[in-house]
Amino acid sequence: MNATKADLVDKVATGTGLTKLETEAIIEGFLRSIIDTLAEGRSIEIRGFGSYKVKKKRARQARNPKTGEKVFVPEHYVPTFKFSKDFKEMVDRGIQQRISEGTFGKGDKK
Repeated sequence: MNATKADLVDKVATGTGLTKLETEAIIEGFLRSIIDTLAEGRSIEIRGFGSYKVKKKRARQARNPKTGEKVFVPEHYVPTFKFSKDFKEMVDRGIQQRISEGTFGKGDKK
């Protein structure tokens, strides 16, 4: 099951003792700052977590999959994210532990 932003707000609020409203404002501000920084063309590196970058995609010809018609896709920029080695290792360890406990894939909601 996927976690939602509301799930993250609940988890952070519980772990920090902040109210859900305070936590939501912080998370919203954090996400907005990532978007704003990337929109300025700058990269973001969060050690132990990963890095956000903006990549330029060249203009190209593509096809409409429904009609087969050729369409022109103009040059544009896309955000990318690369997880750090530490992050990947922590996720793998957590999943391996839950597999060994028999709890992996068993959501506690719905």
